[in-house]
Amino acid sequence: MYEGIVQELIDELGRLPGIGPKSAQRIAFHILQTETFDTTRLAEILMQIRERVRFCAICGNVSEQETCTICRDPRRSPATICVVEEAKDVVAIERTREFRGLYHVLGGAISPIDGIGPDDLRIRQLMQRLADGTVTEVIIATDPNLEGEATATYLSRLLIQPGLTVSRLASGLPVGGDLEYADEVTLGRAFEGRRLVEN
Repeated sequence: MYEGIVQELIDELGRLPGIGPKSAQRIAFHILQTETFDTTRLAEILMQIRERVRFCAICGNVSEQETCTICRDPRRSPATICVVEEAKDVVAIERTREFRGLYHVLGGAISPIDGIGPDDLRIRQLMQRLADGTVTEVIIATDPNLEGEATATYLSRLLIQPGLTVSRLASGLPVGGDLEYADEVTLGRAFEGRRLVEN
């Protein structure tokens, strides 16, 4: 334990997701010991984020405007929507440069243990987006964990309607991985998602 404000800084940093006590201490001492570290700029950015950043009125992605850049892009196909749990998932998919449709951010996943049900997610807004018949395919890209699977199962049952294709991102063995280290669920998924070898 450190005195006063140093410990307060460590405690606040430790409240951030993915930052444990040791990482919080390391960051705090980096700020303290690096004379060129601009704490004023960091404080300004944190204040501006609270004031300027919001969630897109259409898809729920982060944006500084009413709608995000993806929803405003006329080159994106409005016929396909990729459903993700969080805004950070949009960035991960965009890095692949494979998807040219639109997104829908749920704001989490169904998790009865945490008290999160379908009504706590942006599922109603998704259904409203599908109402006019423009969308012909929904790709469910929730995480391949218990909560993500529960959400995907719920959505796949809810989205059964004529003229709408519902698909789920494939999951399985990572490139460069060894079979002996894969768990049963991952191996099972790899078998389910196997493809024919083209000659």
